[in-house]
Amino acid sequence: MDQLDTILRVLKEWLSAMMTGAGSLQLVVVVLSIILAWVSHRRWLSFIHNKLGDQERPGIRRFAIRSTVHVVLPSVMLLFIVIGQGILNQYQIKTNLLNLLVPLIGSLVIIRIVVYSLRRAFTPSAALKAWEGIISSLVWVVVALHLLGWLPDVLSALDNLSINIGKVRVSVLSSMELVMFAGIFIVLAHWISHVIEQRTRRSKYISASMQIGLTKFSKVLLYTVAILIALNSVGIDLTTLTVFGGALGVGLGFGLQRIASNFISGFILLFDRSIKPGDVISIGERFGWVVALHGRYVVVRDRDGVEALIPNENLITSEVTNWSYTDKHVRLKIPVQISYSDDPEFAMKLMVDISYSSDRILRDPEPQVRMLEFADNGIKLELRVWIDDPEMGTGSVRSDINLAIWKAFKEHNITIPFPQRDVTIKSGPSLFKEK
Repeated sequence: MDQLDTILRVLKEWLSAMMTGAGSLQLVVVVLSIILAWVSHRRWLSFIHNKLGDQERPGIRRFAIRSTVHVVLPSVMLLFIVIGQGILNQYQIKTNLLNLLVPLIGSLVIIRIVVYSLRRAFTPSAALKAWEGIISSLVWVVVALHLLGWLPDVLSALDNLSINIGKVRVSVLSSMELVMFAGIFIVLAHWISHVIEQRTRRSKYISASMQIGLTKFSKVLLYTVAILIALNSVGIDLTTLTVFGGALGVGLGFGLQRIASNFISGFILLFDRSIKPGDVISIGERFGWVVALHGRYVVVRDRDGVEALIPNENLITSEVTNWSYTDKHVRLKIPVQISYSDDPEFAMKLMVDISYSSDRILRDPEPQVRMLEFADNGIKLELRVWIDDPEMGTGSVRSDINLAIWKAFKEHNITIPFPQRDVTIKSGPSLFKEK
């Protein structure tokens, strides 16, 4: 209450000073500075929109122009306040309010530039962009209280607002410090993990699955360390978290076992490299290529453009066909039948010649044709070809080859038999007698 009374008394003295002639002139300077700064800000926004448009072009020039949007309003206001301060000083008029506003607005300009630069250093994010204004405002409030000399009194008042939870004293100040330190260390952890991710992506000696594994492991480790350091920074004894850790373990054992199983399975998939982004897999009736690996699920996209989210646990416990585990070479088998009246050797040579009707068929290994068996309706042949892009699907290749076989067989009078039954009536005793 003493600190609050001091602040209220200072505010009352300032309001009394503003009622004087010098105070009124300073208020006029402040109001005119705000109006001129707002007009300049709107004009500058219009200029930038016409100059850059909506195109996000990278580069130092664009960064410099975009950064001015955040500081043009306080900068222009600071400029006019300094001009008004100089004019009033020429006439020996006191400028106590203006003397106070100059460092306050100057610190706001610096803080906005620093926060914007830090935000641009991270991966572009809508959430991070939204928090930029909040972070700038909070930092500026702290700096303003320090410049006004109120920061010790405000901190003391916030520390007095506290409650005791067991042996732990929790105050408003300690809660704010916890949030602040957690935010700082989490931002640092995010930045370090981003650097690790960029370095691993540029490495030629680390596989794609290992890159994702290192990135995810580093994020989990760094975020955990950041939270622990933040708790320790505000004086919370980490040994008191053992009860919470035990409760969390029981919760994982009963209610969250499937989530924990998927999470651990995700790390197993990453480190044993059985499935990695770009692989073509079949699980059950689902066929597609792996788009991304996440902590709980794997994204698999099929030829229809549908993305299926398959839990990691299913990939560990179920049988999965990886069409590109060691390499992407896949052999396709296309069965064909010809009638017994046709020459199988000529048909086999014809099938080899037309096997290159699809651009996706490889020349090495060469296409081959095998005679499988003498079936009931005809001779079974099988064309075997190789492709190296199974992620594009196999339906188009089969369709092209089947169509080419149909045209070639029709051109050379080769018959493709179909199931049929012939009924032969032999001569013999009359089956029907005249009555």
